Amino acid sequence: QVQLVESGGGLVQAGGSLRLSCTGAGFTSGRTFSHYIMGWFRQVPGKEREKVASITWTGHATSYSDSVKGRFTISRDNARNTVYLQMNSLKPEDTGTYYCACAITAATGFRSWGQGTQVTVSS
Repeated sequence: QVQLVESGGGLVQAGGSLRLSCTGAGFTSGRTFSHYIMGWFRQVPGKEREKVASITWTGHATSYSDSVKGRFTISRDNARNTVYLQMNSLKPEDTGTYYCACAITAATGFRSWGQGTQVTVSS
């Protein structure tokens, strides 16, 4: 089955930057990493999980939540089976556990998830 592993989280001061990475493996049924839409989500205890960014198969289209637009950038390197989330101008409200996930199409939804990486932004 698909395995996703996130890395790059940590503790940073407000205004700082972090880059998260998510590498995928275990793709089957004739599909490769490049066949999947990739997304980054974040979870804060007591709140709904929020999709912060997504990127299409070849990277030709991206989308962002209003809360991160203009500060975060999602990108992917299909040759490395990796999706990135560059996070700039971080705010304390960006604190949370960040997960990457993949979807075959928007209709099928994100079904495979990583284990998450913690991001903590101090004020």
